[in-house]
Amino acid sequence: MSSKLPINLEDLLRQRKVEGERIEYKQGWNPDPILRTLCAFANDFENLGGGYIVIGQDCDASGQPIIPPVGVPEEQIDKIQQALLGFCNQIQPPYFPLLSVEHFEGRNLLVLWAPGGQHRPYKVPKLVTAKTNEYRYYIRRYASTIEAKGDDEQELISLTAKIPFDDRFNREASLADLSTRLMEDFLRKVGSDLADEARDISAEALGRQMNVVGGPSEMSLPKNVGLLFFNEYPGRFFPTTQIDVVWFPEGAGGDRFDEKIFKGPLDRITRDALSFIQTNYLKQTVIKYPDRAEAERLWNFPYAAIEEAVVNAVYHRSYEIREPIEVRIMPQELVVLSFPGPDRSIRLKDLKQGTAVSRRYRNRRIGEFLKELDLTEGRSTGISKILKVMKNNGSPPPEFETDDDRSYFLIRLPVHPKANLGDFVKTEGLEKTLEKTLEKTPDRIIALLRDDGGLSIAKLAKQIGKSTSAIERAIRKLRETGDIERVGPDKGGYWIVKKSKT
Repeated sequence: MSSKLPINLEDLLRQRKVEGERIEYKQGWNPDPILRTLCAFANDFENLGGGYIVIGQDCDASGQPIIPPVGVPEEQIDKIQQALLGFCNQIQPPYFPLLSVEHFEGRNLLVLWAPGGQHRPYKVPKLVTAKTNEYRYYIRRYASTIEAKGDDEQELISLTAKIPFDDRFNREASLADLSTRLMEDFLRKVGSDLADEARDISAEALGRQMNVVGGPSEMSLPKNVGLLFFNEYPGRFFPTTQIDVVWFPEGAGGDRFDEKIFKGPLDRITRDALSFIQTNYLKQTVIKYPDRAEAERLWNFPYAAIEEAVVNAVYHRSYEIREPIEVRIMPQELVVLSFPGPDRSIRLKDLKQGTAVSRRYRNRRIGEFLKELDLTEGRSTGISKILKVMKNNGSPPPEFETDDDRSYFLIRLPVHPKANLGDFVKTEGLEKTLEKTLEKTPDRIIALLRDDGGLSIAKLAKQIGKSTSAIERAIRKLRETGDIERVGPDKGGYWIVKKSKT
């Protein structure tokens, strides 16, 4: 019955990757409250992804774990597992968490991972140890397990069979569509002990332990979240699972644009798109003042704000809608567009102020994986962080836009007004020297050719991160100004840098 956790144990105990409301610490084996909490996690009322119960771990008054833990005596472990199996059969419909026997600080811990169930609503006797079965529905409210009554009970019952899209079985795919290599890579990134066993167990066993495979053993099926993270081409199952980064050098109304499309597993395209934007379109300006030693440093667009906007789109977009995430970059602004918009429970006024909290999350499992990879903090913190980061950079405030039907969500990040200044600008009689930490394309071409004159257009484009057409235009201008010269034919020839470009 015991297996390894697909998350780092210390990160879990110290609440680094999982919010406190999704963790319950129990000093010892007390089946009545434990089964009520299991039922609440299985109901996953707010689509947070269920939760964890740690038996043998006590906590202080603020809910923080006390290290080292009390632990579970060795002779009790088997008895608890056997008793738990019987009690879980009392949950209706039956629900069984993943159980892992862990060792931390020289003590034994029993960790129950209880993801949101596929057959909610679940109910359980108020006292599983009593002879009478008074069944009740339970949900989580902040960090507490409570009985669902009145409107909460009605709402829970209305969620019957309403499983979030990312947590559903995909009947068009098979276990062969899950890459054990990608699964193992993920486990190593998050520091899970399960990574060491990944190569020695079947894809089905590994997928079940990571909760990306479900169904009866004779018809095991991958879940959508597994295909989104652990398949090299998730677009086969979910068309337009991609991030389009589009650069409009003349603005949105111009005729010219460069486009780069990122396809693949969700975590990969998120990191690759962000890295591409950071390398090619983010510039820092340094303003030196003659009357003080400290220079002013600012970014055209702060990276942390872009990261939050893009990850927010990956987390909350619908993978049933055939529209990609689009990042539009212009000299005046950077825009992140995704479909659909925020839940109707969120007021646009609260969204703009950074105080909005979603009533229920669209993709509970995607958010869970992104949090374990440190790509998001979850719990509606992204918008407030964007506001804070833009303010700290001295940028104009961001804008958040949707329509009455909530059919789309747009985050607009205005460029810092000083980032568009020329090399030398006078403001109120004060001369300011502006230095860009990221060089312009011609400067980078010259620097590379000075080291290796044999570089081709394609290799220059790859190293600089620009399209070949952009490199060709820059090369043409450098030849016209006499900065570089071609010696020999296109194939077999080489470039000479004729003078230093300052």
